Amino acid sequence: MEGTLTSVVVVGGGAAGILAAWRAASLGARVTLLEKTPRLGTKILISGGGKCNITHDGPVQELLHAFRPNEARFLKPACYRFKNTDILDLLESQGLEVYTRPDGRVFPTSGNAKDVVRILRKHLDEAGVEVRLECPVQGLIARDGRLEGVRTVGSEVACSRIIVSVGGSSYPNSGTTGDGWRWARDLGHTIVPVRAALAPIYLREPRPEWSGVALRNCLLRARHGKEIARWQGDLLFTHHGVSGPCALGISREVVERMPHGEVSLEVDIIPDEPFEVVSRRLTDMAASNPRRLVSSFIEELLPGRLLDGVLASAEVGRDLTGARLDKKSRNRLVSTLKAWSLGDVRHVPLEKGEVVAGGVSLDEVDLHSMRSRLVEGLWLCGEVLDIAGPVGGYNLQAAFSTGYVAGESAAAVPRG
Repeated sequence: MEGTLTSVVVVGGGAAGILAAWRAASLGARVTLLEKTPRLGTKILISGGGKCNITHDGPVQELLHAFRPNEARFLKPACYRFKNTDILDLLESQGLEVYTRPDGRVFPTSGNAKDVVRILRKHLDEAGVEVRLECPVQGLIARDGRLEGVRTVGSEVACSRIIVSVGGSSYPNSGTTGDGWRWARDLGHTIVPVRAALAPIYLREPRPEWSGVALRNCLLRARHGKEIARWQGDLLFTHHGVSGPCALGISREVVERMPHGEVSLEVDIIPDEPFEVVSRRLTDMAASNPRRLVSSFIEELLPGRLLDGVLASAEVGRDLTGARLDKKSRNRLVSTLKAWSLGDVRHVPLEKGEVVAGGVSLDEVDLHSMRSRLVEGLWLCGEVLDIAGPVGGYNLQAAFSTGYVAGESAAAVPRG
């Protein structure tokens, strides 16, 4: 092993790892951050389509409500210890300007995630963190239930305080290949089965000709007999099925229900208007414009490339005029607009998700410190834990908060 004992080693340079390293170093610990890829914050850089959805605005309790109850209970101390306002203060202190969208999502005004990573790297440098890039960790070194160091390619780093923040297994090209789960399992931790979350959804009968078409402010529902999930926002058609915020927002529930039978998707194209209002609009249009094509009315509600698909589902021809629109045709058309069937789900790809559900069991990690309850000298934070929030900046905030607490706790433990 290297001769000088490092006070704290942080394994993984994503959102959680950066905050952990910075916080520990700012409290006086000698910190080494090991990152397997050539750069820090790879998933920060690709978050929000490269614009970086930093966090979600609003009270902490409201932010926690977006997570499942057990996850919210675990995150509560960390999110109050390092709030969404705190990460923004940290970034704004170095000149980053941010803005909040009406839906609560917070982005840098520049629209460039690189600005976020640049500022976080500056904080690391100012705190004196030693950053080693392209330094993949191959394993943790433990003896008698106590950590003694990490094993890298060609060397070992002696350390009795190690923070594991290597992420999950989504977007493996970003460096998150599930290494932390293997290490934790080898040390006796329980790994909750990993499954896709915030992922695109592949359909059994996709329509590749619609690829690239977006439906704005629609409502996507998943059904397994009854409705099991819904999400309102934008929906993007792909060669394999659907993506965009709506698909990502329901993907976890879809994956969890699929082993129990078929799951189907349907979309409400005009969710802010009830059936009766849409029906009345069609009736009024037909009465005032009997020669007008009904299809031209529908075309105002959705992208033109989807028009034939909607009309076919409603069994309405393109040449139908207002004068010929009978009650049955109108009801079929309105029913389709309010619940257009996209078909059955074939697959939800784990590797394409922004995050994954599953990971180190929360019961085995102290929620006030992120310290392992099973292994002395081990802290766990970020996506390596069994936490997966919805789209909207929630997962980055969870990573920032748990990383901050892990760094603070590790720095406070006397050097062993």
